[in-house]
Amino acid sequence: MTQSALNQLKQFTTIVADSSDLAAIEKFRPLDATTNPSLITAAASQVENNALIEAAFNQAKGEGLTGNELIERTIDILTVKFGVEILKLIEGRVSTEVDASLSYDTAATITKAKELLELYKQDGISSDRILIKIASTWEGIQAARALEQEGIHTNLTLLFGLHQAKACADAKVTLISPFVGRILDWFKKAENVEAYPIDKDPGVLSVKQIYFFYKQHDIQTEIMGASFRSIDQVLGLAGCDLLTVAPNLLAQLDQDQREVVRQLSSNHAHAHTEHAHTPLNQASFQAELEQDRMASELLEGGIQGFIKAREQLSALLRERFAVAA
Repeated sequence: MTQSALNQLKQFTTIVADSSDLAAIEKFRPLDATTNPSLITAAASQVENNALIEAAFNQAKGEGLTGNELIERTIDILTVKFGVEILKLIEGRVSTEVDASLSYDTAATITKAKELLELYKQDGISSDRILIKIASTWEGIQAARALEQEGIHTNLTLLFGLHQAKACADAKVTLISPFVGRILDWFKKAENVEAYPIDKDPGVLSVKQIYFFYKQHDIQTEIMGASFRSIDQVLGLAGCDLLTVAPNLLAQLDQDQREVVRQLSSNHAHAHTEHAHTPLNQASFQAELEQDRMASELLEGGIQGFIKAREQLSALLRERFAVAA
C-alpha cells in the first residue's frame, strides 16, 4: 500500500501543526505545534474553549487587576492555557508568541517572555518545551539573543529574507520561521502573476536560500518553513528541518498519494553557491531590510496583523466579561 504524502514527508522533515485547534492537533499528532495571535483569537471564538477562557479571566481577576490590565493579563494567561492543552497532545514543543506591539522594544520583549514562561511554570510545564516566538526585527532578534544566553529557547517569526536569517544565526536563536506563502502573495501582486511553477516559487526559493546558507556554514539554528498556501509548496521544501502546516493542508497531504522526493539536504546545500557569513550590526541590518521592499513591507504588515488580532481578542473578552476600558 502506498504511503500518504504526509507519512513520506515525515521521513525527511519534522512536521509541526500551525494551529490552536485542539481537535486538529489531536487528529494529526505532530511532534511540535505553533500558535500566533490570529490562531488564538480564532480558537477563542469556538464554544468548546469557553472553559479555558473563563479560567483565564478568573485567574487574571484573582490577581486584583481591572480594566485594560485585566484584559491584557487574561490574553497572556489564555495564550499559555492553549499552549498547555496543546502540550498534552504532543511530545515536543509549542511556540508561544510575545505581544507583537513589543516587536521594536528589546527590554519589554524580554520581560514579557519571562512572564509567559512563569505562567507555564505555574502549570508545571518546563521551559524546555516552550519556544518564545518573537518577530524578526532587529530589536526582537537582540531580545532573543539575551534570552538564549539565559537558556530560554526562541522562535523568530515573520522572517522574509536572508539578512534576517543571518542576524538570527549571529544571535544563536533556537529556531527561525521563514515564511513562504506571504512571499508568494507579495510577488504575485507585485509582478501581476497568477501562479509560479514550484521550482520558481519565490517563497520556496527564499527558504531554500536560507537553508543552503545555514548548512554551508554549519549554523545550528533550526529552520522551520511556515505560512504555506498549498501542499505543493510544502512538498517543495521536503527535507527542511521542520515545516509548520495548517490542519487543512495536513488533511490534503494525508490524502495525497504522490511520491515525495527529498528537496533539501546538506548535500544539496554544498552544491550551491556559498554566501559569505559576515556578522550584521544594526545599521547594516536596517540597510538591507530597507533595500528589500518585500521583506520590509511584509515584516511591518505581519506585526500590524498580529496586533490587530490581539485587539480583536481584547474586544471579544471585554464584551464577554463586561470590562470597561
